[in-house]
Amino acid sequence: MRASRLRAGMWLASLLCGWAGIAGGAPLSRPVVVIPITGTVDDGMAHLVQRSVDEANTEGASAIVLDVNSPGGLVAAAFEIRDALLGAHEPVIAYVGERAYSAAALITLSANRIIMAPGASIGAAEPIPATEKEISALRAEFESTAERNHRDPKIAGAMVDKKLDLPDYKRPGAILTLNTDDAVRAHIADGTAPSLDAALEQAHLSGLPREVEGFTWAEQLARFATDPIVSSLLLTVGMLGLLIEMQTLHGIAGVVGVGALALFFGTHIYAGFSNGLVAALAVLGLVGILWELHVVPGHGIPGVLGGIALFVAVLLAFGLPFFFVAIEVIATAIVLTVIGFSLTVRAVPQNAWAHRLALAAAQGPEYVTSRDYGDLRGRIGTAASYLRPAGIASIDGRRVDVLTEGEFIAQGTPIRVTRVEGARVFVQPVT
Repeated sequence: MRASRLRAGMWLASLLCGWAGIAGGAPLSRPVVVIPITGTVDDGMAHLVQRSVDEANTEGASAIVLDVNSPGGLVAAAFEIRDALLGAHEPVIAYVGERAYSAAALITLSANRIIMAPGASIGAAEPIPATEKEISALRAEFESTAERNHRDPKIAGAMVDKKLDLPDYKRPGAILTLNTDDAVRAHIADGTAPSLDAALEQAHLSGLPREVEGFTWAEQLARFATDPIVSSLLLTVGMLGLLIEMQTLHGIAGVVGVGALALFFGTHIYAGFSNGLVAALAVLGLVGILWELHVVPGHGIPGVLGGIALFVAVLLAFGLPFFFVAIEVIATAIVLTVIGFSLTVRAVPQNAWAHRLALAAAQGPEYVTSRDYGDLRGRIGTAASYLRPAGIASIDGRRVDVLTEGEFIAQGTPIRVTRVEGARVFVQPVT
């Protein structure tokens, strides 16, 4: 109760100082800066908050208001936002319209005053991975932030560490999540309001002009492209482009696919989910796949290693807190890629370009069986084209469609016919 009175006294002192400044000649139209804390907490949001706080400090705003509705996000970004808010010269008010979970809970606790809508909730901040080191570090951040704003540090710590016992608010072994009533009862929240307008009126800020901050175009692009649905589409376009390029070797599909993957990884790096190591892994994966397609087709090893590297890079691009989201996005992209490839083949079955995707030949009445090539068994010839594993060989002055046993044979390599199965002629290089 003492902490609650102290917090209320500090809040009134802040307002009195502001009113004193106005009476002393400060302009009456000092704005209220509203910062949206919505969606995933990422580096784009950290940039927005830091920029907004700097502008509010420079312009002498009346207050900073956080409009919070977030499931959480990157802990590192939440640390940056917390530090920026603690450096604000103005009172900071957080209004939780629906939820403030995980990283968003830490941001909310950084405010001098918290107002929650009926039915809202705050907490659920157990780190991923939930190692002893991560829990200890994050719990310390929550407790110190709560204590700095005269809130109960034990309640804040229980949002991170399920070992803390709070029988009045949670069952043993569970992470603490408070609804609005419990948050007010625990003195985490200072009041309730059905809307942001009502919260501003409750804080005696309703008559002041508002400046609602927004994301820059680069921040908007990063946040848009890192949305799971958009990420699925980018991965689908990327994989579909590489798959078509694998069949056609035209180059256009490969450029589109690589471009989509570059946008996927670039935006995730900008938003703070990824780092340079993930980007390097993605580049190595693409190089391995393209090397397999255009340089040494048929070997398999560069393509397999490249595919594994690209898959791991996609998983890591989302960050460990969103591992299961990454699995869901990759699975969705694979399904969409298969559907898209099937529809492409069916939509243009007689197109010359599509003939390279799938066999479109039809057997007509003039069809005759191919001749028997049994007489070529054991003969020596030369690979007239790359055999990967199918191609054309010159044997006894004849051009013959041949197959290898799976290995790649370069053009001009001497070959020997090892076996013949009807019209299929199998060869191997002469050593």
